[in-house]
Amino acid sequence: MSMRIRTSALTALTVAALAVGAVLTAPAAGAAPRAAVPKFLSASQLPPHPTSSWTAGPVTEGFPEALGLCVSTEGVLAYDYRHREFRTDLDTNAVQLTVVTGTAAQAKALAKHYDDLIRTCADRIEESSPDVEAEGRDYGKLPVEEGARVRGLHTETSWGATDIALLSVGRDGRTVTVVKWGQMGDFKNAPVAAFKKTTSTAVDKLH
Repeated sequence: MSMRIRTSALTALTVAALAVGAVLTAPAAGAAPRAAVPKFLSASQLPPHPTSSWTAGPVTEGFPEALGLCVSTEGVLAYDYRHREFRTDLDTNAVQLTVVTGTAAQAKALAKHYDDLIRTCADRIEESSPDVEAEGRDYGKLPVEEGARVRGLHTETSWGATDIALLSVGRDGRTVTVVKWGQMGDFKNAPVAAFKKTTSTAVDKLH
């Protein structure tokens, strides 16, 4: 066989192999596209602090300990958890969690589960800690994407420590986000209107 014939045969085999490889690696027709990674709040989108600016930490894989008081992974599937923490130079802090589920139905159920945990958090704190008084408040729903809800939590210990937190749960498609803001103080120190704006922004920019 001549060199020209062998070269032509090799070229033909290479083209055929590439064509087969393209078929094997091409996405199947009608396959669901991979969801984009959820976007997070920036420091400037947190409720403004009167005397200190916010600093945003890196986006980190995993579930944040900062949500552990009211929200946890107990009884929840091992979803794709990511979070970002924020702080000021004083006593104010915040955290955002995003959870990507498999379906919109799973996300809806997860959002309700998280909201139920926040709604019942004050009672659970008092049951587990007799020296702590806790009160929760419902600040209502927000009409953003598939919806969000904002709640407040105030705790006071027997030795006088008092803390206020605002928490929200929102959903966009099959992605759920939880946002928490907290500092020393009580309900009169809670920037509810600004936090509602932060929550709407968090849900709106997920995808």
